[in-house]
Formats: sequence, structure tokens, C-alpha cells
Amino acid sequence: MRGYRVRGAGVRAYDGPMDEDDGGGADRARIGAPDPEGEIDDDGSGPGVDERPDGLEGAWMVPALPCGDIDEMQAFWTALGLRTTYRQLRPNPYLALNRKGLDLHYFGMPGVDPEQSYSTCIVVVPDTAPVHALFTDGLRGLYGRVPVAGVPRITRPRKRANNAGLSGFSLVDPAGNWIRFTRRPDAEHRPRAVEGRTEWVSDGGGPLARAVENAVVIADSHGDVGQALRVLSGAVGRGAEEPLADRAAAWAYLAELRVCAGDAAGAREAADEVRHLAGAADLGDRDRRTVDDAVRALDELL
Repeated sequence: MRGYRVRGAGVRAYDGPMDEDDGGGADRARIGAPDPEGEIDDDGSGPGVDERPDGLEGAWMVPALPCGDIDEMQAFWTALGLRTTYRQLRPNPYLALNRKGLDLHYFGMPGVDPEQSYSTCIVVVPDTAPVHALFTDGLRGLYGRVPVAGVPRITRPRKRANNAGLSGFSLVDPAGNWIRFTRRPDAEHRPRAVEGRTEWVSDGGGPLARAVENAVVIADSHGDVGQALRVLSGAVGRGAEEPLADRAAAWAYLAELRVCAGDAAGAREAADEVRHLAGAADLGDRDRRTVDDAVRALDELL
């Protein structure tokens, strides 16, 4: 693969619109700042904080991700609400984008295959819902729909049992990079490893609800839609006696997975199951909200 060397000559600063705070440093520090209570000692026994001045006060980290075409990335992210803060073509393509506390940089690299990408970064935010709404509005404007399959695509915000039950979603950009958004940990939700393994934080419920939690991690976090389909398809087949709200949520997610897998007929079949369940007259308020959420998700999906 061909490489690039950066030289002083030929670098061109972008003279287009800049973000109001010249890069979002203040917001970036607030949103991305770690919680000292969450840090651990070098031996992993935690918690412990080295308070010595070391020049890292107020620092932030900026991901630099590969892409085949910085113009494509610029068009994509500006449609989703980010601003270009820097762009150069020579000696190597490079692009910087920002919105408040979110910074994304891209470098041009020949031969990038979006389907084989392993590049990723994590963005910690106070609440994933408004961020997801911002991006889905932009995606509708750009593509006329919200893409949930292929590249680019976006998942829905869902609680992740492998991340302390915190809500999260992923946006896969046109170069195949996974931009993972997660809600900031708090006193009740803090990811931990127990005996070297991820602590699984379940919302409880029966076998079908737990199968949905498992499928979300497999598909939305790991990207293995086929395995998630096998897990959830078996669970809904055995779940005829599960609570109605759990069945509606499971069938709705199964519909989404089938769309991701290119099974349009199967997705419609799953959607019909959800709408049939939504017609039940004996739903309590909580179950009604769950079922209504499932129906709304299908309306956006199909």
C-alpha cells in the first residue's frame, strides 16, 4: 500500500465556515472529560488518580480515521451537522470536522475497503437520543431514508448489557469506520470487568427479553447480524407465552435484523406480528408504551 509523508509545502488551510468556538474546546473538555472515580491504578485494582501536574490537564484526544475520499467524508458529515475546520489535498489528503465536543479527522488512504474496515472510535455524550435524532435527520436529507444496512448505516439507541446498561448506537461512515456513541457513565451505570470478563448488566425479564439483550450486543456492538438473527429467531419461536410487550420488542428488533440481512419479506412478516400484538386490548400503560415504541420503530424502518 502506498504511504504519504507530510511536508510543510503545499498544505492548504480551509477557509470555509468554522465552528463558533473555534473547534469546540470547552464543550469537548466537558463532554469527554473522564470521571476520576472511574480511573484505576496501574495494577487494575482501582480507584486511584495521579494528581501530579503533567501537561495533560484540559487535553482531549482526536480520532484520525482512514478514508478513500475526503470529499465524500466532507459531504457526508456536513449533511449530518458537522462543520469543516480544516481541509488539505497536498501532500496528503486530510480533513478535520467538528461539532461542539465532537472532533473527527480523516486522512486519505488508497485502497480503503469499507466492508473490511476495523477502524473505530468511541464518543461519550450526556444523552444518545438527541445525537441520534440529529444524525437521522441528516441521513434522511442526504439519502431520503435512514440507512440501517450496508455502508453507511446507523443503529438505533439501545441499552447495551455489555456496557453497564448504558444507551448506545453506532454510525458506520462511508469509509466503513465505526463511530460508537455511548451515554456517559454515572453512579448507577459504570462498566466493569469481573474476573477479567465484561460485567453483563441485564434489565431482567424472561428468556425472550434476555435474548433481545444478547442479540443487540451481537449485532449492534459486534456487527454479526447473522448470529444475532439465529439467536433471536429461535427465541421468538419459543416465546409464545412470554409477556406481550417482550414479544413486540423482540419481533420489532427481528424485523430490523432481517432488513439488515436483506430479507424484506421476513421483515414484513415480523412487522405484521408487532402490529397484531399492538391491537391487543388488555395492555397496561407501561406495556402500551413499549408496544407503541416498537410500532414507531417499524414505521421508520419499513
